[in-house]
Amino acid sequence: MTNALIINSSVQADASVSSKLTRQLADRLKAADPNLEINIRDIGANPLPHLTPETVGAIRGADPETNAARASLALSDTLVDELRRADLLVIGSPMYNFGMASTLKAWFDHVLRAGFTFRYNEDGPEGLMKGKKAVVVVSRAGFYSEGAGSAQDSQEPHLWTLLAFMGITDVIFVRVEKLAFGPDAAAAAIEAAAQQLAALTETELALAA
Repeated sequence: MTNALIINSSVQADASVSSKLTRQLADRLKAADPNLEINIRDIGANPLPHLTPETVGAIRGADPETNAARASLALSDTLVDELRRADLLVIGSPMYNFGMASTLKAWFDHVLRAGFTFRYNEDGPEGLMKGKKAVVVVSRAGFYSEGAGSAQDSQEPHLWTLLAFMGITDVIFVRVEKLAFGPDAAAAAIEAAAQQLAALTETELALAA
């Protein structure tokens, strides 16, 4: 493993649980391999523009005819290149209203491009980003991983679908739940996630090096 891309999508800055955990993972990965290149894109602090009628055509293969369309295509090219170069993709995803942040959805809208990260053939869609590993840190105020709350989870299934569509199927979800269930429950959830990430750097992520 030579390159890791970290996408943080929380708007909570230093108060973000998911961003704190992805930073800890980055520090552990760098300590284990000082030569590892880590690229961090904080789309919570610096949101990506959502697609518009003026820019969507360029993302989908039409000739860009305006400055806005050309800028959107250039941004998409940069984001796709970052993803293509990464051996490991790390995503920090807080749950907002039962789903991912709109800024993270905007990132996917820019990188899911036919002919670049997926293609269609006679058998249907095929992901072109195969061979990558992904770690997704999902943080939630409630409890959605099992039981009655699982029916309300529009975050993790959506993330899995989008990653798999690009061919990224080696995905590990690290869940931080019950953050609104009181200080003790929140602290326990954060600590458990931190320990899980620490263990991953010594096992599955170490084997990918």
